[in-house]
Amino acid sequence: MTLLGYFAKAGSHLRNMLLRYLATVMPGSAVKLLHDTLDEVSSRRGGGKLSFGLVAALWLASNGMSAIADTLNVAHKVKETRSWWRVRLVSLGLTIAMAVTTVSALTIVLYGHRIGDAIAASFGYEDSFKVIWRIVQWPIALVFVLITFNLIFHFAPNVPRRHWHWSTPGGVVAVALWLLISFGLRLYLHFFHSYSRTYGSLGALIVLMFWFYLTGMSILIGGEINSEIEGASRSRSGAED
Repeated sequence: MTLLGYFAKAGSHLRNMLLRYLATVMPGSAVKLLHDTLDEVSSRRGGGKLSFGLVAALWLASNGMSAIADTLNVAHKVKETRSWWRVRLVSLGLTIAMAVTTVSALTIVLYGHRIGDAIAASFGYEDSFKVIWRIVQWPIALVFVLITFNLIFHFAPNVPRRHWHWSTPGGVVAVALWLLISFGLRLYLHFFHSYSRTYGSLGALIVLMFWFYLTGMSILIGGEINSEIEGASRSRSGAED
């Protein structure tokens, strides 16, 4: 958020594009909360806040990743036997990987047209390439989300290391469910927005946290699907032996 205070100042092109694209997925009140937070962060940015914010954000986000790992252990019916520091390192690594893939997805979404124009100019492609690129940039962004989910499914639970798959059934279901839930929640809040009269300014925060909760639920459902498929595969292999 502090970095956005430097690069997404009020009126900047990056800020406007970021809020516009996030508004297509996030509930409207959550986008307003993000807008107000960006205003406050931009006016109070500083180097000390940036350093502290990065360390604190990584540590707190890794706590959430540790909770996801615990729940995926339940889905895979295994107990946590790794040491505390190893679980923390895995959680920190997944948190950093998640940040990288999320930034990559946002870069494709926010600056995809510029990237396409640069590629077309460098290799002499025609305008038809630019049109195709603007269509495929959205699936490419979703691929980064899919990779993020699969990284969590592969490294978070305490299961023997398996062969890495860029795409898993649980990952595909998790991405599809996340998109469905996000757009469904946004549609619901568009027609039923009386929560603001009930909770006032806290309504935006409640909606944002609920969206995070549904996102986590999508990840866990995808992990459960992978667990069931892997369990059925092991049972079939055992029966054949």
